[in-house]
Amino acid sequence: MKRYLDLYKKDESKPYSMINKKTWTLDVAGRDLIIESGWWAKQANGSVTVRYGDTQVMGTAVMSKGMGFARSYFPLMVDYEEKYYAAGKIKGSRFIKREGRPSDEAVLTGRVVDRTIRPLFNGRMRNDVQVTVSAQSFDGENDPDTLSVIAASTALSVSDIPWGGPVASVRVGIIDGEIIINPIKSDLEKSTLNLVLAGTGKMINMVEAGANEVSDEDIIRAFEAGQKVISEISDFIGKIRQEIGKEKSEPFLMQLEESQENIIRKKALELGLEEALYGTKIEIKEKTNIVKEATKEAALIAFGDNVPELFNDAFELVFDEVADDIVHENILRFDKRPDKRELAEIRQITCEVGVLERPHGSGVFTRGETQVLNVTTLGAPGDHQIIDTMEVDIKKHYIHHYNFPAYCVGEIRPNRGPGRREIGHGALAEKALVPVIPTREDFPYTVLLVSEVMESNGSSSMASVCGSTLSLMHAGVPIIRPVSGIAMGMITSKDKSEFKILSDIQGAEDHYGDMDLKVAGSEKGITALQMDVKLDGVTIEMLTSAIKQANVGRAHILGEMLKTIPEVNSELSKYAPRIISMKIDPEKIRDVIGKGGETINKIIEETNASIDIEDDGSVFITAPDGDGGERAQQWIINLTKTVEVGETYEGRVVRIMDFGAFVELLPGQDGLVHISELEHRRVEKVTDVIKEGDIVKVRVIEIDNKGRINLSRKALIKKEDQSKTVVKDIQKDLEDELGL
Repeated sequence: MKRYLDLYKKDESKPYSMINKKTWTLDVAGRDLIIESGWWAKQANGSVTVRYGDTQVMGTAVMSKGMGFARSYFPLMVDYEEKYYAAGKIKGSRFIKREGRPSDEAVLTGRVVDRTIRPLFNGRMRNDVQVTVSAQSFDGENDPDTLSVIAASTALSVSDIPWGGPVASVRVGIIDGEIIINPIKSDLEKSTLNLVLAGTGKMINMVEAGANEVSDEDIIRAFEAGQKVISEISDFIGKIRQEIGKEKSEPFLMQLEESQENIIRKKALELGLEEALYGTKIEIKEKTNIVKEATKEAALIAFGDNVPELFNDAFELVFDEVADDIVHENILRFDKRPDKRELAEIRQITCEVGVLERPHGSGVFTRGETQVLNVTTLGAPGDHQIIDTMEVDIKKHYIHHYNFPAYCVGEIRPNRGPGRREIGHGALAEKALVPVIPTREDFPYTVLLVSEVMESNGSSSMASVCGSTLSLMHAGVPIIRPVSGIAMGMITSKDKSEFKILSDIQGAEDHYGDMDLKVAGSEKGITALQMDVKLDGVTIEMLTSAIKQANVGRAHILGEMLKTIPEVNSELSKYAPRIISMKIDPEKIRDVIGKGGETINKIIEETNASIDIEDDGSVFITAPDGDGGERAQQWIINLTKTVEVGETYEGRVVRIMDFGAFVELLPGQDGLVHISELEHRRVEKVTDVIKEGDIVKVRVIEIDNKGRINLSRKALIKKEDQSKTVVKDIQKDLEDELGL
């Protein structure tokens, strides 16, 4: 406390919270990137704020003093907190205003930060580390996700937490062929690319992109432009670290004595670990477990009484490192993959459609030991999902869910809803298909895709993309072009002087490999990219090679898919609802809805159709059968039609007056047939001709300046016909009078 008071006395003109505040500014794409430290959250190991435009985030990093609770993995927690107040919004729920469970968008931003910073920690580190990024201000133009990476990187860099950064992040767009750095929201709406890159000064270690069928060449151009800016920001953070960074502390590392680890390595090789790492997934798992148990037993005998307390956890780590070295060495030297495929070879593919009877569309995509069932459900426009977050308030008419149950990998765990992985993979598959989903004008349905992973041995997210295409085509959704996806891997030497690109990686290659690059797209171009690495980054050259090889693989996969269903089904499932689209005058919307919703509810009740009306007058009628939809459509036409002079209607007499009769022409629109307009002859009483409830044909002869409608019945009756009718009536009256 005395130290803090002494600091306060040094400059009494400043409040205590701002005594150590420092500010740094860097021009990025014509706007100031402002980083400040020594202001808030000073009890964290590292804390900064990052501002760009009027968007500001705060990043904090905290580390435990010793080993954390987790022993078998590095316990890094990354949280991104979006605050509604940052955008001047109040949470939409009427009953719960406190912000709780993060939105999917917040989860995805947290994953971007996690995937960027995690590779730069020592994999043997076991201190608990928590990085929290909080959005404090959002201007609606500059997205917080790239700033969140910069904030996390700077907080870690200036802290005493041992870490291999700094890293930085940038967004890249393409508008009319021109590269745009950090495009604002309005720019992104015109951009064919929304690419988020992150990495160190020389390497890229995280990619997340959605694209509108963009070419390889444009993707590479975007990588190169983004890398330059990343390098500038990384250097900027490095200078801040030099100025205020704390001395790094010693981490708690999961390790044994070097001689003991060497014993484990030697025994694993002697007992056949290399042979165990090749075969099918189940074979590798079974053989590896046998070797692992034998190696552990041999190591314990060799250690004698000198068995360390953390032996079991350290053994698992060292054993895994030996397997990793074997896989690397055999691929780099001999092109030998765990399942003995060629480097660019794709596993066997099987495709099926229509495997479920009642859903509106279904498809199964199987590649090797990875299998995904995808189901398409078509709903009314009103079935859309409302997204209400700090950043957006929109309606989604195309939704993709991804489920990864424990049984798909032969494991047991409680089902507690989707986690970060499920949300991330679902978002990636959704992003891959967005460019080919038809517009609402062409296909007004709400489309829900659900990817159920039945079996997994690598790249279930890309199998979800392929299965979704099959399912959409089977459902009759008129997608612009089919999309396929592939996961690419890479093995590098320790100095990165050598690298080998692997097509269609399986689980073991993902686990032991250095890169996981997912590429999805149509025959026209790329629609989605995602990359994670287990090292500090990859070069543009490596990424270029991987993307080129991926496109060959995607083309092969797409060819196999189209053998099963070469084109979109021409008709929807008989179980899918039917939608009728129409347009009405926006001023007439109130007439369709009626007082308190009375009119529209009556239409829905009597036709069994759902009706969605938008502010511009667009009306979507969804019905389980065509007849109900057509009846609802005609009802709305009648409600909104404008009566014009000269038109003929068949209406019901709703009221009789001495001077004439009121006839309902359309719902809510009556007209008067004056007594003089009933017939060509003189009519003494209206009820001599028509009565209330009668259905009569009338013509509109006038609409006065007050909107009153005057009708004529006699205008539709020929005089000669009228005369014959009069004669018959007189004759009938005489016969009745005479009793004939």
